[in-house]
Amino acid sequence: MTPAQRAAALAAYRDRKPPAGVYALRCAGTGQVWVGSSPDLDKIANRHWFTLAQGTHPNAGLQAAFDAQGRAGFRFDILETLPDDTMALSRARLLDKARDKHVADLSARRL
Repeated sequence: MTPAQRAAALAAYRDRKPPAGVYALRCAGTGQVWVGSSPDLDKIANRHWFTLAQGTHPNAGLQAAFDAQGRAGFRFDILETLPDDTMALSRARLLDKARDKHVADLSARRL
């Protein structure tokens, strides 16, 4: 990779708009579902998998299910994304509202 290509790749990464939205962690073995929201769906999946694998996830119920079922027994699903043009001031409120709707619809636990 040339220096110009590297600079262009870094600029593109900095300018990207990560998808914000609502997601679910599903346990196939137990049928349990946990629903959360994040301003960056790309990063939150990695955060969950890392803390679960380390045994340090803050949600004790999710951690216990992960310890019993293992990584292969879980799935990360994106349930809803916010439009890219959503104003930053209303983003958190919209994410909370959408998360709570999915928690109720799926009889899920909230993350």
